[in-house]
Amino acid sequence: MDEKRCYIKTFGCQMNEQDTVRLTQLLGRDGYRPTEDPEQADVILVITCSIREKAENKVYSLLGRFQPLKRKHPGLVIGVGGCVAQQEGERLLQKAPYLDLVFGTHNVHKVPALLAEIRRHGGRLAETRFYDEIPTDGLFDADGRLKAYVTIMQGCDYRCSFCVVPFTRGPEVSRRSDDVLAEVRALAAGGTKEVTLLGQTVNSYGKKAPGELTLTRLLEAIEAVDGIERIRFTTSHPNDLTDELIGAFGRLSKLCEHLHLPVQAGSDRVLARMRRPYTREAYLDKVRRLRTRCPEIALSADLIIGFPGETDEDFGQTLDLLRQVRYDSLFAFRYSRRPNTDAAELPDQVPDELKAARHQALLDLQRGIAEERARAQLGTVQEVLVEGPSPGDALKLTGRTRTNRIVHFPGPPHLIGHLARVRITQALAHSLTGEWVPSA
Repeated sequence: MDEKRCYIKTFGCQMNEQDTVRLTQLLGRDGYRPTEDPEQADVILVITCSIREKAENKVYSLLGRFQPLKRKHPGLVIGVGGCVAQQEGERLLQKAPYLDLVFGTHNVHKVPALLAEIRRHGGRLAETRFYDEIPTDGLFDADGRLKAYVTIMQGCDYRCSFCVVPFTRGPEVSRRSDDVLAEVRALAAGGTKEVTLLGQTVNSYGKKAPGELTLTRLLEAIEAVDGIERIRFTTSHPNDLTDELIGAFGRLSKLCEHLHLPVQAGSDRVLARMRRPYTREAYLDKVRRLRTRCPEIALSADLIIGFPGETDEDFGQTLDLLRQVRYDSLFAFRYSRRPNTDAAELPDQVPDELKAARHQALLDLQRGIAEERARAQLGTVQEVLVEGPSPGDALKLTGRTRTNRIVHFPGPPHLIGHLARVRITQALAHSLTGEWVPSA
């Protein structure tokens, strides 16, 4: 089999990152080897994100830079996948005449066959159909990864007025638990120690599949897999955070004390316009129950600033929610209109300069909260999964705590790939510094 080279550029979420891993493995079966240099590639694939306008614009800019490569190497195949591909479909082929392939979010498994068809018969292809189940491709190779993502579901049945996910990822579909567990066991056998379960509304896993496991039962099954030492899951929807799932924190020894629980706004009026099916108080009640069950849990969230019609009072309620919840980290975005969403047509769009001012005020508040939460770690001994040398200091190692905080510390190289005990000696908003505590 002739060796060919493939360059993949990925934008967006963990789901896109996992799709890239699958693509690399699938194409490896067909003789493609990854390259970091697009000029050396026989195939260029761009995995796209359309959650925000800025991310989408980056994609079109990048594709424009690849156009001269196509003129220089007429045999080069250029393809686009991910959410922009799903959203635009064949229109992408019209917009970019040098583009050969468009594949939607449900069609990663078909890419090798689509590439083979283009190479055999020429032409340009677009494949964006949705499927009723997540296909099994048997790709359970850990590739030596210490940490791995495992997709357990995709799509979303909620219809938030700002969100393109139902249009780009389709309706909610859960993967068979037997398939998920087979992948986790194979990853563990290959050396993976931490798995993160992925889904757009991951905590509704199994809800539409009669007789299938709930997310809590799936976590219990993964807890029993030898070799796996840590489990995480993302992204959760507050509406599907059940008492059963809350009870898993602190009970399952491998389930890390960290939860990403998007809130999007702190005002009931804005939440209703967003079509988020919970109130501010319902969200805060779930936070209280989480912290009662697992006091050490670290929380992160997504927030949208400047949603249409957001008043100063609404924004003040969002700031107040931050003060009450006290997130360890936060992802805050200025609202931007997205195609196929009802919010794009709402009146009272907030001016960009006001969005910017509110965004900065929120970040300033969160920075202080994050720094205070970090300082509370000083003097504690944390379990750290050591990932490798610290990017900023080759004399140090780096890893993450169970609460998902980055830690840098001096230590011997043999700790890489293992759990280490580290005493925290310095705390910044986004990282910690410590000293290795050897086992007695």
